[in-house]
Amino acid sequence: MIKRITLIFLLTFNFSWAQLSFQESATANGVGVSYGVSTYGGGVSFCDFDGDGWDDITYSTTDGEEVYFYKNNNGTFTLIDLGINDTYRTKQVIWIDYDSDGDKDFFATSISGLNKFYENDGSMNFTDITATCGLFTDNKYTYGASFGDIDNDGDLDVFICNRDDVTFNQYNYLYRNDSGTYVEITSSAGINLGNQVSFTSAFFDYNNDGYQDIYVANDKIANINRLYENDGDGTFTDVSLTSGAGIAIDAMSTTIGDYNNDGWFDIYVTNTTGGNQLLNNNGDGTFTNVAPFIGVAFESIAWGAVFLDADNDSNLDLYVSGIFDGSVPSLLPSAFYENQGDDTFSIPSGIGFSGDVLTSFSNAIGDFNNDGLPDIIVMNDTDNNFLWENTTTNSNNWLKLKLQGVTSNKDGIGSKIEISAGGKTQYRYTLNGEGYIGQNSNTEFIGLGTETTIDYLKITWLSGTVDYFTNVSVNQSLTVQEGESLSVDEFNDISIQVFPNPVKNQLNIQLKNANSENSIVELYDLLGKRVIVKSADSSIIKIDVSNFSSGLYFLKCLVDNKTITRKIVLD
Repeated sequence: MIKRITLIFLLTFNFSWAQLSFQESATANGVGVSYGVSTYGGGVSFCDFDGDGWDDITYSTTDGEEVYFYKNNNGTFTLIDLGINDTYRTKQVIWIDYDSDGDKDFFATSISGLNKFYENDGSMNFTDITATCGLFTDNKYTYGASFGDIDNDGDLDVFICNRDDVTFNQYNYLYRNDSGTYVEITSSAGINLGNQVSFTSAFFDYNNDGYQDIYVANDKIANINRLYENDGDGTFTDVSLTSGAGIAIDAMSTTIGDYNNDGWFDIYVTNTTGGNQLLNNNGDGTFTNVAPFIGVAFESIAWGAVFLDADNDSNLDLYVSGIFDGSVPSLLPSAFYENQGDDTFSIPSGIGFSGDVLTSFSNAIGDFNNDGLPDIIVMNDTDNNFLWENTTTNSNNWLKLKLQGVTSNKDGIGSKIEISAGGKTQYRYTLNGEGYIGQNSNTEFIGLGTETTIDYLKITWLSGTVDYFTNVSVNQSLTVQEGESLSVDEFNDISIQVFPNPVKNQLNIQLKNANSENSIVELYDLLGKRVIVKSADSSIIKIDVSNFSSGLYFLKCLVDNKTITRKIVLD
């Protein structure tokens, strides 16, 4: 059964057309503060940091100011003290579950001091682990940090972007998470060791091979953007030039989304007046810039960008933040691009963004009032930040989806989501650290138009597990735990028989049509802890489970380089 959290139904109107509408409500909702004097702005997180089902807001701050944590109390915000004392000039502020214990830990980057890491004890009490977590502890002028799982082992690794325009001798860092301690693998993994003047990065699977690749936005035309293809063995191949993703612009953002719903994830990169680029993923390992042809080039001074389906019509729209320059009337201060349904975009008028004319940098989406409509938070410089509340009125339906990993990382980062309704299929990809030093809600938002039933929902986790549900109801928030359905076996050429199930003492796994010499079985408890790993020595693998507590477990079988997962019940 799918777990249903916060079931919310929209009112049904007697019309189906969409009236896009936003209103600025930061001050009205208690989050109307500013970053302060900055160098290329501050970062923002719209992540539910305390796990109560309401998206909270975290603002970075300038020198001498502590990071702002705004707890969402059923749609209203309160500034709270989490005991996190970070008064450096912070950039990325990001929540992650680095130790896979089910709660959110906190990481903040800085360009005036140390990057700081804080571990959550599960009760929102935080311990500074900066000096012991394994990450570097000197000022390398860090802007962005993104987290992903490069080796599909169930914990989150990190890529750190250093934009050093002072000494020009800092490179970016890649760290592997080894049971809660970070180990630097930058050089051995094949990451460029030159000063790239990098702002941000994102982990995503550009070639749909089940491994997370890394895309990096580099400032200045002397530094091409970098696309690192994950080789699946802890190393990466730089495919920047051969893929066409290695563009040379003043790149700021790495915004990932599938704007044309073809199952291949695209990259939107912001730029100065030379024009933003939307790198269409051609599905053959290459990208093509289509921004000038579909109406999203912006051609002004752009920073943060985010994909969202603002009116839930099943088409991804795009919002771009920028710097207002009143002396050049032709430059856009910001732009909301509406998807016309044919993969082209236009800027609608009269939808509420007339006051969006400040110097803005990072942005992120969340749903602060849980009404099923994505809202936008925007970091301004010396003016108060924006909270663009989505007040769109229509009869379109939606789904909100939150993932809980078991053998994969806890937040399901790196999962591919496929949703089909009324013959139209959409795709989402879960990220942690995206856009320009931003973090979106951990909940994925899917607009469904006027469709009243989702034909199927398919989730492909980094572990290889595939969950598949049919006839899913609309207008609700779902939490799906990895392995909850396990009703689809993708590998018909290999079969396994597991017996008895339920089991008390000995579990037997019989392999058919497989090479037992290349087979490994692993048993995980509900917390995602691996309790047994065993290599096959024959076609029947026997596991003694008599000493384990009763309950639900997950069996992961690695057979001929394929993964099959089964639920196991211990009596």
